[in-house]
Amino acid sequence: MHIERFKQGWPAWVELMTSDDAAAMEFYRELFGWRDVATEIPGGVYHTAHLDDDAIAGLGVQNPDEVARGIPPHWSVYLAVDDVEATASLVAGAGGQVMLPPMDVMGLGRMAIIADPTGGIVGLWQGQMMPGFARHSEPGSVTWCELMTDDAPRAAAFFVSTLGVQSSETDMGGGHAYIMFGPDGEHMAGIMTKTPEMGPMPNVWGVYFEVADTDATVARAQGLGATVLQPPTDITPGRFAMIADPQGAIFGIIASNPM
Repeated sequence: MHIERFKQGWPAWVELMTSDDAAAMEFYRELFGWRDVATEIPGGVYHTAHLDDDAIAGLGVQNPDEVARGIPPHWSVYLAVDDVEATASLVAGAGGQVMLPPMDVMGLGRMAIIADPTGGIVGLWQGQMMPGFARHSEPGSVTWCELMTDDAPRAAAFFVSTLGVQSSETDMGGGHAYIMFGPDGEHMAGIMTKTPEMGPMPNVWGVYFEVADTDATVARAQGLGATVLQPPTDITPGRFAMIADPQGAIFGIIASNPM
């Protein structure tokens, strides 16, 4: 699916901050067929991954402050907003925190970084020259973004309040609820309460990429030096797996069932 316009509340961009940008870019190029478009920026290089001529994701080197605080390589999510200043102004009143105030990004758009009341960090993106990723739910592109937190209802209420989206809860079985949210009743992202099996992980956003064959992609990822954290497993939306890339950043893949 090609995307030209993002409604407020849709995931609009994903970005990998890693310890070795060249090695990470090569891994994802081999895994997903991405093409690297590198741009010189102050202090280094920013890579924009493409499928053909369509932007898919960003990739750069972690800043020294993150490294000093022991934050491992990670994927980040940006949610589309119509007015980043207006949305950021609602964050504190809804119990969240503005981590990085609104700023321009080279004429491509305006961004801010916020934390919801449970501590999950997410970006806000007001697209200008670059609305966001140009493909969704096609092999090699983002298909789903998800917040894993210790209080899903509280986090969902925050996004409903600040973004004006609607949310709905689904029973995953075993007493586990899953909350989906988006504008106009659309389900564009999810929030789940962490389970004890996940251990002492932080409240964090995750990214899932669509693939044609989950098992074949897992095997290819292992051959490229990745670690499989969750082997291929069938769930209602499709067959998924969780992987840590060679630098340690965690992401999901899924071969989605036909709608």
